[in-house]
Amino acid sequence: MNTIHHHLALCAAEAARVTRGLTPEQLAGPSVCAGWTVRELANHLVLYSAHGLEHRALRTELPKETVARDFTADADWPERYAAQLDRALAAWEKPEAWEGEVDMAGSPVPAAEIVAMLILELALHGWDLAHSTGRAFELPEETGAYVREVVERYAGMYRQYAGFDEPVAEVGADATAFTRALALSGRRP
Repeated sequence: MNTIHHHLALCAAEAARVTRGLTPEQLAGPSVCAGWTVRELANHLVLYSAHGLEHRALRTELPKETVARDFTADADWPERYAAQLDRALAAWEKPEAWEGEVDMAGSPVPAAEIVAMLILELALHGWDLAHSTGRAFELPEETGAYVREVVERYAGMYRQYAGFDEPVAEVGADATAFTRALALSGRRP
């Protein structure tokens, strides 16, 4: 298993952990993502970090019914999310998934870079979901450093498309790499 896949698996496990135990009341509440409820954030996370992750590995389109689905309407949605993450991780365990390029909005992107961006979906939106519901989202320092590196690499592009806010300067000298990644993405850790 390659290093990027290792970081992907750790972020997926933490995102799945955070979803377990969310209540309907929490899903109805506001999230830290402007204009989104926790439910909308959770649906975005499930769609792109699990279903999208698998479809990118297989080089297939997301079915329209999947894109329009309210995953959180099912009582067992956290378990279904975890199972879908497992399928996506298994798809990326195949060496051929890492070969060549993947279409991203009509542009070819190297497969490893698609995974890097999907790691951001897992880590950053996983943190958003955790923070919105009073939970922690923790990553090993090595994985946090990888996330920070990817945030640094793509910050300009994400800001251009309103995916990141301006960086937050109030981060202590002893902040973890993941905390620094959050701040660089415009989140307030």
